[in-house]
Amino acid sequence: MITFLQTLIKEQPVRFGGLVAFGLLAGAYGFQFAGYPPCEMCWWQRYPYMAMILLVLASVFTKTDKNRWVLLLVTLLFAADASIAVFHAGVEQKWWEGFTSCSSGLDLTGNIEDALAAINAAPVVRCDEIPWSLFSISMAGYNAIIATGMTIYCAVKFKRS
Repeated sequence: MITFLQTLIKEQPVRFGGLVAFGLLAGAYGFQFAGYPPCEMCWWQRYPYMAMILLVLASVFTKTDKNRWVLLLVTLLFAADASIAVFHAGVEQKWWEGFTSCSSGLDLTGNIEDALAAINAAPVVRCDEIPWSLFSISMAGYNAIIATGMTIYCAVKFKRS
């Protein structure tokens, strides 16, 4: 397993990026399943990873995963995610003000009475509160660190290719 990862990191940065994106997205859904519903900015952080996974899968199936332009797209997606995560972490830490809207996961597919009951019973997930942290770093903070590191890694691999 370690040899596989070493080869992936050294020789296949697109696939490694896709694996990291998949792992981070799986972790985010794991936290959601464990009772930590995502706020709006948490969702925004997932979208670049979703796009990256689709891009990497398409490039693997079309055998273009070693194309440097695919690596550039992966780099840009990590950079976009890092930017969103840094902004979100800053909002959580009260370094700057975030957006005024909050979010909650609602199912509004039923009748109007059920929809109103769902709205009234739904928990509001605020973007400026930290629901979980480790060593005083929130999930958005860890995502910012990892996505920034992956942006640098991919940019270096792109420059060398």
